[in-house]
Amino acid sequence: MDGKDILKIFEEKGALLKGHFLLSSGLHSDTYLQCALVLQYPDLASFLTEELTKNLGIEKVDVVIGPALGGIILAYEVARKIGARAIFAERVEGRMQLRRGFAVHKGERVLLVEDVITTGASLKEVEDLVKEKGGIIVGIGTIVDRSGGNSLFGSKVKALLTLKIQNYLPEKCPLCRKGIPLTVPGSKQLEKKL
Repeated sequence: MDGKDILKIFEEKGALLKGHFLLSSGLHSDTYLQCALVLQYPDLASFLTEELTKNLGIEKVDVVIGPALGGIILAYEVARKIGARAIFAERVEGRMQLRRGFAVHKGERVLLVEDVITTGASLKEVEDLVKEKGGIIVGIGTIVDRSGGNSLFGSKVKALLTLKIQNYLPEKCPLCRKGIPLTVPGSKQLEKKL
């Protein structure tokens, strides 16, 4: 399966959105990939995580972790496939934290996953958290890398689909200048129109 096949799945499930979006990174874009619309189908979630697991090619993993919300289903499905624990980090008072009794223990081999990477900032926070706890990062996987391979992780990310989608700083956004209404579909806020 190649990137075109993955993109076709997003298109068929209405998960490739066009408009004017505020991304969780704070950037604006005319394109948004809503993985939840794909991962709501267990057969597709299983299929995509199987493909991602093959792509990663990692043999020994103790824990799979992703940032809430986008990384939760992915972490669970990948962990199920490889026989590891699945946990997630969540933002509390602006900082990624482990809650709900989750832990990363010193020396554990940890796989980082995220549904869509734009800048990689949320996943970088999770990486820092894992390292702070003494975990060893053994890989980074995502369904979609919309940075074109230019996230904070660069070539370390294994993605099923790599796209180069234009993002804009809010103060330089041509969509704002055209007066196109801004939609906030990301996980840092509930979906709403600004």
